[in-house]
Amino acid sequence: MVKYVCEICGYVYDPAVGDPEHGVPAGTKWQDVPEGWLCPVCGVGKDQFTPQN
Repeated sequence: MVKYVCEICGYVYDPAVGDPEHGVPAGTKWQDVPEGWLCPVCGVGKDQFTPQN
């Protein structure tokens, strides 16, 4: 699965890990992460993330 990196702080969202502390279970694809989810490090929205190559 493709990982997504926060352009502001560098946090990497890994679908295999998810963000269970913030309601996103492991195995959640990026497109299935709720639109209201915020970066757990800096608080920006999904629109500030880009696919990691």
